[in-house]
Amino acid sequence: MDRFNDLQWFYSILKLLENKLGGKRLLASCDGRMNWPPRGVYFFFEPGELRVNTGEGLRVVRVGTHALATRSQTTLWHRLRQHQGTLKNGGGNHRGSVFRFHVGTALIERDSWPQAIADTWDRDSSVRREVRLTELPLEQAVSQYIRQMPFLWLAVEEAPGPESLRGVIERNAIALLSNFNAPIHPLDPPSKGWLGRWAKCEPIRSSGLWNVKHVAEIYDPAFLDILDRLVKEMKP
Repeated sequence: MDRFNDLQWFYSILKLLENKLGGKRLLASCDGRMNWPPRGVYFFFEPGELRVNTGEGLRVVRVGTHALATRSQTTLWHRLRQHQGTLKNGGGNHRGSVFRFHVGTALIERDSWPQAIADTWDRDSSVRREVRLTELPLEQAVSQYIRQMPFLWLAVEEAPGPESLRGVIERNAIALLSNFNAPIHPLDPPSKGWLGRWAKCEPIRSSGLWNVKHVAEIYDPAFLDILDRLVKEMKP
């Protein structure tokens, strides 16, 4: 019951965040000219992925942040843009976004993409230009998929570092949402058709999230007080 109640509280906080932001956004309609905070945490939802136990509406399918390394210069929009992909040709770089990488592995498995693409998708960033051109159709499919996923973001203006509040919120939110440790009685489990069920990485399939890190951890409910305070202090 503790996790059930904490999930309800978590989603009530996100509802307040959504109201203050004026609604969820889609990466399909976002650009760098928008008023993004320098640093923050983001929460992706997914069409068709519903909360079936803890309330109504879409469930969160990925939590992320940035600048957890000391002296990192990465901004919130820079990280979101990596997930968004390239607007010019609709592609992107899955080697710069683990989110894109995992979505790509699931599309490969579910939709039987050409073996030439499947063989190179998990290679490192040193691949030749010819390989990237071969992968472009899948990069485009990944972009199309992610750009239609509604998301919220919360400004958390702290210096880069692993102990920042961004890191605290990210890892505890993932642990709270994850069903990795609840295979018998999951809360808000993924739908039978959720793309993540075809992901190459088993923690994604077991957790119901497009996350790998922190899905098997135990969350500290105190993070909800932090999240609640930050959202309430946020100016509309």
